[in-house]
Amino acid sequence: MAKKLFVGNLSYATTEDELRTLFAEVGPVASVALITDRATGQARGFGFVEMETDQAASDAIQKLNGRELNRRNITVSEARPPQNRGGGGGGRDRDRGRSSDRRNRY
Repeated sequence: MAKKLFVGNLSYATTEDELRTLFAEVGPVASVALITDRATGQARGFGFVEMETDQAASDAIQKLNGRELNRRNITVSEARPPQNRGGGGGGRDRDRGRSSDRRNRY
């Protein structure tokens, strides 16, 4: 079963291919994803690598945590499950300053 790893402290210049090559030294890689800012498209300095086996993931944490990549010492740890951040938004009608659910009553 594949196991997802968090990789932090990445240089903004790091590419997915570089990460894949580094992690492939330890074991088979299922996927690589660098996280970018939605507005600017610039790298945010972290990403996720999914290793094909639990053993490969354990080896990657042990061997690659603290290793230098593009003049940065990267951090490698097991990824935590995503948190529910809630969401939704507003509720204010910008034109009238009223709650959006009240605007249709008038």
